[in-house]
Amino acid sequence: MKQIDKYPHKAKVVKPDVRQTQKAGGNFSDRFKAYRDQHAQALFSSLGRLFSTPFTSTMTIGVLAIAISLASGFYLVVVNLQQLTAGLEASNQISLFLRDEISEAHANKYAEAIRKNPNVRDVKLITKQQAMAEFKGFSGFGDAIDVLEKNPLPIVIQVLPKDALVDKQGLTKLFEDFKQSTEVDFAQMDLAWVVRLQSIVSTARLGAILLSLLLGLAVFFIAGNTIRLEIHNRREEVIIAKLVGATNSFIQRPFLYTGFWIGFLSGVAAWFIVTFMMLILRQSVENISGLYEGAFHLLFFSYGETLILLITSTLLAVVGSWLVLHIQVKQLQPE
Repeated sequence: MKQIDKYPHKAKVVKPDVRQTQKAGGNFSDRFKAYRDQHAQALFSSLGRLFSTPFTSTMTIGVLAIAISLASGFYLVVVNLQQLTAGLEASNQISLFLRDEISEAHANKYAEAIRKNPNVRDVKLITKQQAMAEFKGFSGFGDAIDVLEKNPLPIVIQVLPKDALVDKQGLTKLFEDFKQSTEVDFAQMDLAWVVRLQSIVSTARLGAILLSLLLGLAVFFIAGNTIRLEIHNRREEVIIAKLVGATNSFIQRPFLYTGFWIGFLSGVAAWFIVTFMMLILRQSVENISGLYEGAFHLLFFSYGETLILLITSTLLAVVGSWLVLHIQVKQLQPE
């Protein structure tokens, strides 16, 4: 007999199917593992293909490494030049010769007022006695100077401006303000020397930017052309993959990883080239610096700069490869 439901008005409580939920989660996990394995296989297989043609790969990576090392090496030259000009910047100080009637106490107050100026880095006051002692030591006329009844030298305040090699307009305004001061009898600064230093630093910085852009484009096109030749050599393989239903992204994946390895290895090789060249120059530069009693030392790539170098070279190669792949893979169609 057919059993009749005694309580048809009551809704049935449906329990969730735990096994189905676990199965769905397992499918996602399986898809993730498959996706990971596919990328790992493409990553290492592309590296194996590079090693399978050592001569061609070495030539390509060598050309890219030289281009990257030229750009990064010129960048290091600019960095070291800025270090050198930072020391020369101290010579661009403004010398303020105070009026003869200004007392030492008044000069100290005036120097303190100058220190509060936001455009001033450092202030040094030279009293009349200190100026006379220095003059005796350097002039060689100590006995003749002792005959003088009065010290004729003025109080001098040496002012070191901020950003003397960058802000020429602000430096000129600061110098003119000092000249108009009632305490100052005469102000002196070699503006022509400042302008020359500004021109050198600005030209070197602009040259580094232009060279980096030009050589960056070279890396971009060379990596793209390398991948184009790789696609041409594996044309039949790509067509067969399309015939069996492979997507464009699946086909492009190993080629993109080839571009990744080319850019990364070129960046590593460029780092070694630049570092080796700097090590060769290091001793000679420090010997010259020692002759001039300077504290100039060659600067090498920092950890951050090394990371930026590797990321930039890798990205340029990957983007160049992707652009070529995006065009070439679509054009290859089964006949």
